Amino acid sequence: MVPSLDQLSRSLQDLITTVGQLRTRGVGFTSLHENLDTTTPGGRFVLHVFAEFIRELIVSGARKGLAAARARGRVGGRPSVVTSEIIRAARDMLPNPEASITSIAKILGVSPGTLYNHIPDLRELRASRTREIEGSAG
Repeated sequence: MVPSLDQLSRSLQDLITTVGQLRTRGVGFTSLHENLDTTTPGGRFVLHVFAEFIRELIVSGARKGLAAARARGRVGGRPSVVTSEIIRAARDMLPNPEASITSIAKILGVSPGTLYNHIPDLRELRASRTREIEGSAG
């Protein structure tokens, strides 16, 4: 028995885990402030509904915070290492069939995934240029 849920745990995940561990040991849980008793099916149901509600509030708050940060011009994630010069250089190197995407990326100091992300038509460019070279050789 606790006076309120926040006296038992500091996070939703911890609360659910603790109540679950108590239940596997055959121990009931009662929160006086929230009028919650997990020894009854209704109490367990209310706990899970409450947990889902709290989770939704957290997700909603996080989304609002991210949207507010974007509105202030803040962008999350790592800063991009890609410049227009890197993209141009990668496009210039693509016709060389001896240069793999991995080697081009290594020369430019980026990952192959970065090239694929910033040159959406990279596969098509590579395939068409390789066909052009093979066609001119025959």
